[in-house]
Amino acid sequence: MLNTISCVSHNELSATHIKAVKVEYYQVPLAEVLSDAKHGDHTCFELLVCRIYCQDGTEGVGYTYTGGKGGRAIYSLLDDELKPMLIGRDASDIHAIWEDLGWHLHYVGRGGLVSFAISAVDIALWDIRCKRLNLPLWKLAGAASNKTRCYAGGIDLNFSEQKLLKNIDSYLDRGFNAVKIKVGKDNYKEDVARVAAVRELIGKQTTFMVDANYSMTVEKAIRFGRAIEQYDITWFEEPTIPDDYEGYGRIADSINIALAMGENLHTIHEFTYAIRQAKLGFLQPDASNIGGITGWLKVAELAYAHNLPVCSHGMHELHVSLMSSQPHAGYLEVHSFPIDVYTTRPIVIADGLAIASDEPGTGVTFDEKLLRPHLIKQS
Repeated sequence: MLNTISCVSHNELSATHIKAVKVEYYQVPLAEVLSDAKHGDHTCFELLVCRIYCQDGTEGVGYTYTGGKGGRAIYSLLDDELKPMLIGRDASDIHAIWEDLGWHLHYVGRGGLVSFAISAVDIALWDIRCKRLNLPLWKLAGAASNKTRCYAGGIDLNFSEQKLLKNIDSYLDRGFNAVKIKVGKDNYKEDVARVAAVRELIGKQTTFMVDANYSMTVEKAIRFGRAIEQYDITWFEEPTIPDDYEGYGRIADSINIALAMGENLHTIHEFTYAIRQAKLGFLQPDASNIGGITGWLKVAELAYAHNLPVCSHGMHELHVSLMSSQPHAGYLEVHSFPIDVYTTRPIVIADGLAIASDEPGTGVTFDEKLLRPHLIKQS
């Protein structure tokens, strides 16, 4: 039996206070199996939606997602641990709530699943803030622009070379002028051949990145990086495990390709160490796992202070507004997980740039009718 929404009396609180929280867990199947070097096969993605209701009826919708694992644990954290802490809080106290939630579970979950759960809450609170002020997220987050450079990021390591090139062609047809492919074959020379084939297809003018999903040793990454330097690679993403900051530094010193990392760094402190030691060229925070919009903006400020471009990983339907808002934006990743198929506003590309929504709120509204068949659990 489904639980009722946790709530408190309207008479006890003012209009901006939280009266109810609802959590939903979806498993959304992918049209085809997508693979990379470390996560393996993706057959679905999990979507966790957090709906926060204020006393005056204002609703904020936040969410996070996974590659198909861990969703039930995130649901439990949201429903059992975080929801009771939110009831009665003032929804406008975004940073205070962000801090309190983090310290509440710090001992058992610094980063990791806890950061995913906090992200969903934080995004919902920002949605409320934007709606109350009647402004789009890109305006409140920085207002540098309403558009950003972007690239199509494929999860395509299991594709044959022929299918890989056909997939890249589809990105070009959609108007992208930057693309990324997965690497991490057992024999790195296979990766080199795929990189060469893609560069020949896209020509010299298209921006090109590669992503190893932390699958290589430092030594293998250096050999591979040196082998593909000739193909004008904008960045080499996650060549080795994200914990080995000094290893990243060794790779950066040994090749002539900038390194990128961030999707597996789930606290601001991890980004601080990465900047100090990993010699990165691009930072890639993900609002779905860095503590939401608040966490993402903290990393963006850190990037700005160190003269580094800030980029994004995944959830492009939200990140387009955050990336557009920043003066030092690098590239928005337009991800292979089709979350925006289930929203009322799929990503908009014009002249190679992604355009942020002007609607008040985060710009992400889920199509409940399309999502409903994939609902697993709700509170």
